[in-house]
Amino acid sequence: MPVAVVIHGGFWRSAYGLELGRPLASSLSGRGWAALNIEYRRVGNGGGYPTTLVDVAASIDLLTDAGQIARENDLELDLARVVAIGHSAGGQLAAWAATRGRQAPGSPGADPVVALSAVVSQAGVLDLRACAREGLGAGAAQAFLRGEPDQVPDRYDQASPIEHVPLGVPTLCVHSSRDENVPIRQSEGFVAAAVAAGDDAELATVEGDHFTVIDPEDPSWERVLDWLDRLDGLG
Repeated sequence: MPVAVVIHGGFWRSAYGLELGRPLASSLSGRGWAALNIEYRRVGNGGGYPTTLVDVAASIDLLTDAGQIARENDLELDLARVVAIGHSAGGQLAAWAATRGRQAPGSPGADPVVALSAVVSQAGVLDLRACAREGLGAGAAQAFLRGEPDQVPDRYDQASPIEHVPLGVPTLCVHSSRDENVPIRQSEGFVAAAVAAGDDAELATVEGDHFTVIDPEDPSWERVLDWLDRLDGLG
């Protein structure tokens, strides 16, 4: 059984929690996926750099323990087929999680136990320097990484997915052209850079607003499910 790790958004802030991911996790479960809806410490409740990254990495690596529990209940998790699906700030975290194997030793989340096989970013914040420069989320990137890009450049290098292309796994970015929270140029720039670097990356431009893409009744979610079905060995 393939595994989907659902990572909620909210500009890394404590006001938003895993309840945002529950509808998608339920939908995935109904399509034959084992769905893990994860939580992490956020800015305002002990999160930010590096603890948010550490929590996401630890949650994914705990799938090894979940696999053992599943086997004891006559289920089999396929840890060679683990997809991270993240919305907004969760899109950053999902794409970042795919870079863990290439992060410098000692970096937050380096040396993964469980590697991702694909990434879905829904209205993701994929360029943290641009996020800071444009003031998205009223300084959300600066709060998350505890500084401006020129103050903590190494943190932006580590955490910003666009700095790590090619990710080396298939990536789907789903984004509304009318998103006023995270502009679609975040996904457009990332996909262009990823494709130029040799990645299998795709942009699906959809209708609606920032939150439409996490509505399991919206056609944009069906596009995600169809894409997952088309992945080699899945569906």
